[in-house]
Amino acid sequence: MVAGLLLAAGGGSRFGGPKALVEFEGERLAGRGVRLLAEGGCRPVLVVVGAAQAAVEAELKAMTENTAGDVVVVRNALWETGMGSSLRAGLEALPPSAVAVVIALADQPLVRPEAVRRLIAAFRGGARVAVAAYGGVPRNPVLIAREHLVEVAAQAVGDVGARPFLRAHPELVTAVACDDAGDPADVDTPDDLRLLRGGRPAL
Repeated sequence: MVAGLLLAAGGGSRFGGPKALVEFEGERLAGRGVRLLAEGGCRPVLVVVGAAQAAVEAELKAMTENTAGDVVVVRNALWETGMGSSLRAGLEALPPSAVAVVIALADQPLVRPEAVRRLIAAFRGGARVAVAAYGGVPRNPVLIAREHLVEVAAQAVGDVGARPFLRAHPELVTAVACDDAGDPADVDTPDDLRLLRGGRPAL
């Protein structure tokens, strides 16, 4: 079983509010991220929440009442310390049966489920760490096999996630071409959102 982990706890200081609740093409970004991982083949999908916790949880509940698959909410009381605490909280909550996890961010709405499927296929083929690459540049999502998660969590400090681990172990990383499986553009500001709404393909 490959689990999915969606990091959706941030307060969106540059955006002006929690990005998990931003609407894009008829969906909140949190719900869109859950769908990305679930349709990509992840079970269960864990969602780390923090800022606007009650509102994000209500959105996820409304979304998942009519969908199949497991969605687990993980509350991160330390979300204000940065992404690292959310990653650690999510990794600690993974079920023992998960042999790997695909980590995704809620603010990249143009990544498509095919990217997740390719990472899982790479893992099934022997990769222990697989990273979606666009134009040869590694971005998100990222798959990490269970045996490396303790080290990933130990290095996730402040506002960084798995990047320190990936940089420390380039020999483990398999880049998976995902140029035709979405766009990793971030929604960091309202201008970014306006740009992404300007005719990009739907997920």
